[in-house]
Amino acid sequence: MPIPVSDQTISDISHVIQLSVAPVFLLTAIGTILGVLSNRLARIVDRARALNDRLETATEDRMPAIHQEMQTLAARRRFVNFAITSGTISALLVCISIATVFLGAILKASIAIPVATLFILAMGAFVAALVFFLREIFLAARSLHLG
Repeated sequence: MPIPVSDQTISDISHVIQLSVAPVFLLTAIGTILGVLSNRLARIVDRARALNDRLETATEDRMPAIHQEMQTLAARRRFVNFAITSGTISALLVCISIATVFLGAILKASIAIPVATLFILAMGAFVAALVFFLREIFLAARSLHLG
């Protein structure tokens, strides 16, 4: 048996869709950052593998420099992993907040506090991801030897 749909129900759903547009744009930004972070992680892993291969044939005087660079890469990997984890948590929280908005509309429940809390937590996790990303960039720049 079909569920009757009134003009009010359509209006309510339209309003909920309008409310969910801004968080969807945030999801796009988070996804972009996660893509960048994944690429950085892949580059770190590739460089570590190359250094590991060099280590087998390295001279005694070159080994300390290779080990130092591998330690720097390990630290960078940790920061990127923290950033990816924080970004993913942020995306999940945004998705849950969008679902909560729709669920609240369907159940005609007051969901302002839960949605606000989820969104604040999502933004906090996103800020953490950006801070870890920035920390990794500073570490990469500091370890760069030009000339």
